Amino acid sequence: MKSILIGICAAFFFAFTFVLNASMELSGGSWIWSASLRFIFMVPFLLCIVIMRKNLRPLLNEMRKQPGKWMLWSFVGFGLFYAPLCFASAYSPGWLIAGTWQITIISGALLTPLFFETIHTKNGPLQIRGKIPFRGLIMSLIILLGIVLMQMDHAKQFSLENLLLGVVPILVASFAYPLGNRKMMDVCEGRLDAYQRVLGMTLASLPFWFLLSLYGLFTVGLPSGGQSLQSLLVALFSGVIATILFFMATDIVRGNMQKLAAVEATQSMEVLFALAGELLFLSIPLPSPLSWLGIVIVILGMILHSYVSNRRVEKYFLNSQ
Repeated sequence: MKSILIGICAAFFFAFTFVLNASMELSGGSWIWSASLRFIFMVPFLLCIVIMRKNLRPLLNEMRKQPGKWMLWSFVGFGLFYAPLCFASAYSPGWLIAGTWQITIISGALLTPLFFETIHTKNGPLQIRGKIPFRGLIMSLIILLGIVLMQMDHAKQFSLENLLLGVVPILVASFAYPLGNRKMMDVCEGRLDAYQRVLGMTLASLPFWFLLSLYGLFTVGLPSGGQSLQSLLVALFSGVIATILFFMATDIVRGNMQKLAAVEATQSMEVLFALAGELLFLSIPLPSPLSWLGIVIVILGMILHSYVSNRRVEKYFLNSQ
């Protein structure tokens, strides 16, 4: 129960991203600053955590070995993930982006053949190319159905162009995020913990965020004080607190696949938290019954997908014992 509560708390803090991005967009702030300031502000927080854990030197040593790969996959995993997500906030409410973002679970599954996994045989460890988990993917179609229902309702109110500008960037982000993170995990080969890897990727993606900031400076001018403050809150709440809480929750249930599935499924609560935040602070209209149906289906799909995926992993471990 403790891990579930911590997982729900993580989803609560993750939801601040969607609410505050929508708030910045409504107050006229540019997505360029919403995106770049978050990662620039995350650096001192993450730096403090890694230094307190006395893990900074090993991280810097790892980054010196393969700086090109760090910069490339950090750009993909963070740059091509968060900049499109912020761009989409100009065309969709936060709760809809949070709901559509759950498609990343499908995108991540489709990327599986790009990676190798280690299996243990009588002749020792063997590297085999990953296979698309079709059973989990069928559960993922439930998520897709929920997203389609939400977007269908949204499409009634906006043009096709606005709909595409709100959806396509999220699709790009949904592939970029798992691709960049998994590639970095391959590069690190387990030598770094999650805090080190997130700090390393944030540092390695800074050139992109500085270039984007420079572009913003010449096109939209400096960000307002309000936007800077809200970006700082996103960095703190979502980039630091939510990430730490999620790692804590998964660490507690590590080794128990069913409980791990339950913790992962709590992240679908982001949709409800984002919606509650926008209703409370931004006074958006209530979603229609069709959108509510879509939200419920997305959450249900997340729960089923996590359960089926982890059940398969648990079965593998039991059979190998």
